[in-house]
Amino acid sequence: MELKTAAIAGLLGLSSRRLNQLAEEGIAVRIAPGTFDAPATIQNYVRHVSGKAGSQTANLDLNAENARLAKERADAQALKNSQTRGELVEAEAVAQTWEGIVSEVRSAMLAVPGRLRRRAGASLDAAAIELIDHEIREALTALADPDKTQAARPRQGEAATEDEALDMD
Repeated sequence: MELKTAAIAGLLGLSSRRLNQLAEEGIAVRIAPGTFDAPATIQNYVRHVSGKAGSQTANLDLNAENARLAKERADAQALKNSQTRGELVEAEAVAQTWEGIVSEVRSAMLAVPGRLRRRAGASLDAAAIELIDHEIREALTALADPDKTQAARPRQGEAATEDEALDMD
């Protein structure tokens, strides 16, 4: 089927000038001046437009991936800068430091009954020292296992805080 330039340009939604440019590019199939092979021209034009759309999608994906990569690089650099300024510390270093602190506090607390025994001498009997030791160990155990907070709570009639205990004296 042969169509004139204006007819096929109208079907494809193109200007006559653009149709002639497509003929020069080998997309529109010209049979004679002003006349085109309609089926071949339409098929070629559809392939041409589909190919451009596919490459635009690939470009869009590539642009999105490049933008994502640039953001990741910027984020990584921001983290390095924060670490250099001392705004960030490594979690492992913090954990090790706290383990040391907790270990020192535990040791100091477990040493309290022995120090009391030496300082108080005969004014505190062995049963009182044993009770203090037991309470300290119970409190440390409760702190080590938050699910067992029951042990750390004061019993009925006992002081809830150190301040209350001092007020009782």
